[in-house]
Amino acid sequence: MSLRARAYSQLFARSDRGGKLSSVNRFMVVVILAAVAVTILSTEAAFRTSNRQLLILVELGFGVIFAIEYGARVWAIAEEQGEGSAMVRRLRFMVSPMAILDLVVVLATLSPFFVSDAAIIRLVRLFRLAALAKFGRFSLALQELGRAVSERRFELGVTMALAGVLLLFSATALYWAEHEVQPEAFGSIPRALWWSVITLTTVGYGDVSPITALGKFLASLVAISGIGLVAMPTAIMAGAFSDAMQRRRELAAAEELGEDTDEMA
Repeated sequence: MSLRARAYSQLFARSDRGGKLSSVNRFMVVVILAAVAVTILSTEAAFRTSNRQLLILVELGFGVIFAIEYGARVWAIAEEQGEGSAMVRRLRFMVSPMAILDLVVVLATLSPFFVSDAAIIRLVRLFRLAALAKFGRFSLALQELGRAVSERRFELGVTMALAGVLLLFSATALYWAEHEVQPEAFGSIPRALWWSVITLTTVGYGDVSPITALGKFLASLVAISGIGLVAMPTAIMAGAFSDAMQRRRELAAAEELGEDTDEMA
């Protein structure tokens, strides 16, 4: 196997039939997580000031690694089966979303030299994990979950519709009960929607609350309804994920049984 073929296998293809990440892609996952951790730490002013030179060197090191990976991907993609010459396949890859994301990650290393607060820009590296996930088992799990959610889209749609109705009803009810005594908080239905959202999602910041007896009674009903509102889509998603994983286990067991039968034959 040529060097370019080995590079392609490490950078693009799965390393085995089980769908595990290749050693190079596992290394890149570690590098990405380390780069994100450094970015997070650099937002602390005291840490950034006392370690300015070190942070610059570390960021440059990450940039070199990402640049080498990007160049290797552009070079190795010529091994991919497809129409056109090696240069055509490279150009086609360079304009693909995955390659553009790779290039953005490389350019993010230079962002501190042009932008004063570049932490948000450098956090784009997290999206590289999603690109790497397509080569591993995590991708299979996401595919199964997506399929399961798609199968439950009607139930989720009904839940979202109920949520919208309940939000509007609760905002209207509190507007009716409280708009005269608290015009700033409940003076209109749009204003009351803020309270409705934070109450139905069980967050309850406490910055807005009813003060009349009727308002408190209605708010209690809304708060109790919010528990069910959150529970419904959670139960649907949990069921969908459970079904997806069960199908995956059954498929894996069937494949293993088929391999054992072939070996016995």
